[in-house]
Amino acid sequence: MEFKHTSILLQESVDFLITDKNGIYVDCTMGGAGHTSGFAAQLEAGGLILGIDQDDDAIKVASERLLGKFPCQTKVAKSNFKDFARVLDELGIDKIDGIFFDLGVSSYQLDCPERGFSYMHNGPLDMRMNQEAQLDAAYVVNNYKEEELAEIIHKYGEERWSKRIAQFIVAARKEKPLTTTFELVDVIKKAIPKGARVDGPHPAKRTFQAIRIEVNNELGILAATMEAAVERLKSGGRIGVITFHSLEDRIIKQTFAKLVKGCTCPPQLPVCVCGKKPILKKAGNMVPSAAEVEENPRSRSARLRYAIKI
Repeated sequence: MEFKHTSILLQESVDFLITDKNGIYVDCTMGGAGHTSGFAAQLEAGGLILGIDQDDDAIKVASERLLGKFPCQTKVAKSNFKDFARVLDELGIDKIDGIFFDLGVSSYQLDCPERGFSYMHNGPLDMRMNQEAQLDAAYVVNNYKEEELAEIIHKYGEERWSKRIAQFIVAARKEKPLTTTFELVDVIKKAIPKGARVDGPHPAKRTFQAIRIEVNNELGILAATMEAAVERLKSGGRIGVITFHSLEDRIIKQTFAKLVKGCTCPPQLPVCVCGKKPILKKAGNMVPSAAEVEENPRSRSARLRYAIKI
């Protein structure tokens, strides 16, 4: 299957991030190199773009699309984005001019049935972004306790029927383990009352999102990774993050706000005693245009959050 993925907010991301055509830039979620190529196209011979991804398919495709194809230096590394600092250290890179994250799952991962991310295609219950990882969706679905499943589906999927879905999953797996995405979809459909399934998104959407987040620890690594990313920026360096759902967007928004504010003293104190100074400025956000949403409906929930290091 061809690695197809339409880069969202591409021009906006490039326009914001690239300030020095001979600078060093890192795309921590390279995927099929859509954004990475956009950044690389703006750089001159003295510039460097480093693309990082944990997905073997992405590494293979992006390497073909990036390496040796642009005037600037291009490098590709396999890693979870939370470990980007280790990759920089291994390459002898200290401070960088810009860093970028496109969170969530790629169109290729969603459209590839064998990866098990989609409730629209039948495939194995996998959902691992790093195919070498131990934990997969089948283990979560078949081994987590009912209370754990209910909590994950409620917390990460914001699903109002979480307890009922967990109850139905546990009942179904007693008959036989759930091994495919469509088997899980059938259980979810049975769990959600018919009247609640008429309107809104696909009944399995929230549960699949929740299990995917659990398998890949997507939210647990975000805040610390953002702070580490800002730490590696040069003065005036820029960070851009594309989010796709309220949970991850809230974490990015709050982390940026904290770094813009600096001081962590209680509001009732007349003067600052913590001594923490603001690290970021000009934090803002933008969403896709109506034309982009019409052309690519998957961009509808996307939001680009950005900030500049002081």
